[in-house]
Amino acid sequence: MSRLELRAVGAAAPDTVWRRYVVVDRWRTWSPQVRAVHTDSPEIRPGLTGTVETFAGIRVAFTVESVDHDRRDWTWRVRLGPARLRLRHEVSPHGEGSATGLVMEGPAPLLAAYAPLARCALQRLVRP
Repeated sequence: MSRLELRAVGAAAPDTVWRRYVVVDRWRTWSPQVRAVHTDSPEIRPGLTGTVETFAGIRVAFTVESVDHDRRDWTWRVRLGPARLRLRHEVSPHGEGSATGLVMEGPAPLLAAYAPLARCALQRLVRP
């Protein structure tokens, strides 16, 4: 199991960035790899399950493990066949904008393949 940490800083307010995470229908507005999210809840919460449909039409199953609205962080696990990743997201104030961090845990080749898409998404996430 490997670990990779990514970070992005931008002008969007922390509350704006957090709402972009919390409301699952907003994921496709900042994450270019997401076409749709299929779940029974409009917002993330512990225990929430569903699938993320990618731009390639691939569906990746997920389970949200934890959500802390006060600390603005959340953790989820994603699964595609035998491949598994654990992702922890956080949002914090940074100057007049915000910073977002992502810690990914999983097989090194999978982390390396996903990292460029994740970097792009994080940069878009913190834009005003």
